[in-house]
Amino acid sequence: MERCVTDEQGVNVGEERGRAPGAHSDPIAGGHRPEQLSDYRVELEKQWTRLAAPSRPLTLPRDTGAVRNDVAKSWQRSLHTVDPATAVAPGFNDISDRWSGSPLRRPVTELAGQLRGMAEESGYLAVVSDESGTILWTAGDRALRRQGEAVNFAPGGVWDESHMGTNGVSLALHDDRPVTVFSAEHLVAALHGWVCYSAPIHGPDGRTVGVLDLSSTWERSHPMAMTSVRALVTAVETMLRAEAPTPAPGVRLECLGAARLLRDGRPVPLPPRQLEILALLALEPDGYTPEQLHAAVYGDRAVSLNTLKADVSHLRRATRGEITNRRYMLTGAVSCDAVDLLAAIEGGDLTSALWLYRGPLLPGSDLPGVDQWRAHLDVGIRNAVLGSDRAEHAVAFGQRCPGDVAVHEHALRLLPRDDVRRAVVTARLFTARQG
Repeated sequence: MERCVTDEQGVNVGEERGRAPGAHSDPIAGGHRPEQLSDYRVELEKQWTRLAAPSRPLTLPRDTGAVRNDVAKSWQRSLHTVDPATAVAPGFNDISDRWSGSPLRRPVTELAGQLRGMAEESGYLAVVSDESGTILWTAGDRALRRQGEAVNFAPGGVWDESHMGTNGVSLALHDDRPVTVFSAEHLVAALHGWVCYSAPIHGPDGRTVGVLDLSSTWERSHPMAMTSVRALVTAVETMLRAEAPTPAPGVRLECLGAARLLRDGRPVPLPPRQLEILALLALEPDGYTPEQLHAAVYGDRAVSLNTLKADVSHLRRATRGEITNRRYMLTGAVSCDAVDLLAAIEGGDLTSALWLYRGPLLPGSDLPGVDQWRAHLDVGIRNAVLGSDRAEHAVAFGQRCPGDVAVHEHALRLLPRDDVRRAVVTARLFTARQG
């Protein structure tokens, strides 16, 4: 089984020696004259032809010219699954359930008049996507709406990186920050006439729930568009917080894909080692003797037992005393997503398990105990996916584990021949076999 890769492998761009600080900062963040934008667009087209045009190598050189670092890295990731000659985004015919169940529906509906008016007056298209990059809502300039519909930049279109490469929606989701994607910074050639200003929308718990985007033709590029996007995202997030229920009291550890400790819904800052120890305690309900936990954390390394005791003492304070003394174990007041994942797999609820599985257990950790549990969880959910007869399970897991040939083959066996997802799964399979 190939381990899921969560960091960016093989990206070799934007790190050449001698580059001046800020050399690849946003070149259109400030106001520029039309001729400057035109010159920049011409230069981007040259670099796109050199680096990203169809039939170009999948590995980019160190020198990416005028292409910004974040854009070049996105090209590198996207070229494994996206053909730059793609003419239209894949999509869903019916997103009514997605929209009705989205936390964004109410705030966007309440702000619809403001969004629509601003977009129409300024010649922009306002777009809202969910956390997967699927577009839920659009409004704005009629001509732009028609242009957007021609490439399925419309409700139901899927605009994440694995389907449509580098664009405003996908880059905001991946980098989790406001972004501008101008003209030929888009990987797909059909989008080179556009400029997109996008920012992620975060729910009350800090997780990304979608993206708000203002897009237009490249000639209408203006930094005030990003100012508007930021203000609108702030308004949406404020409304989401106002509607959110009071966080459930208690302590929760999240350690799949990334790690954080929440106490009464609020993050508690902890160093990585203490989060690793807490994950081990959560996954072992019978707990550890001090010597057993020392071996799970440090292996054969010559580290004093007092160091471990100091970490556990700090954790005890962070969890409000939810760690016992002589035998280190958690009391029932601490919940954990990895424990919930195990329970979902054991209960046959693979849909919930895949929702919980945002990535491997503490992917940056090399603790012996964490390595064992990571393999245990990965094997468990992978085997459950391979035993499922639902295509969406294999497609979702394949996105998390792009190097797993067997999962992609399983997805293709289950997907109908006319399913739009076959294209991206086929691309994943091709890349996995090449690797």
